[in-house]
Amino acid sequence: MFESILCQVTEYDPDVLEPLIELAVEIAREGREGRRVGTLFTLGDHEAVLTHSRALILDPLAGHPEAARHVTDPNLRGTIKELAQLDGAFVVSANGVFVAACRYIDATGMPIEVQMGLGSRHMAAANISAATEAAGIVVSESAVVRLFCHGKMVGEILPELWLLNRYNVQLHGPVTTETVGDLAVITPRGMPGRR
Repeated sequence: MFESILCQVTEYDPDVLEPLIELAVEIAREGREGRRVGTLFTLGDHEAVLTHSRALILDPLAGHPEAARHVTDPNLRGTIKELAQLDGAFVVSANGVFVAACRYIDATGMPIEVQMGLGSRHMAAANISAATEAAGIVVSESAVVRLFCHGKMVGEILPELWLLNRYNVQLHGPVTTETVGDLAVITPRGMPGRR
């Protein structure tokens, strides 16, 4: 479904990355109880991400069996949507297990460029993706999902097509827009795949 993004973020298993992106898009679309929700997911290199982060509160995912914390478990989706209302990032392992929730990402000082107007979640995602081998997936409170890899934004997903008429795309240079159902997926044009 997210073919152009999967081509940009080649070091992650599409069977893990795609359901995580779908979950982010669901959160962007639905919000929670009538209000927009923003959150951040990191994917991969979870030990390094945990080193570059700290708990904001007691981790609500701690102690639960790994099978119950896998991104493809349909019972987990509602829990993640509820927890997305809390501050902090979710840390997801490369094999799709939610390792931690409510984490403060502290990976500053990396040479990154984040476009004006994007907030602290985007800075955190760009920084952690530059400092580690993790990718960052940000759900903005403006209902846009952005993906970061190696310190750079590699894709934007607009869950509602009507946003295209109202939204200023933050990717610079020529872009490719792919319409999948009622989603618009935007990626840099001509960006070679990595690894």
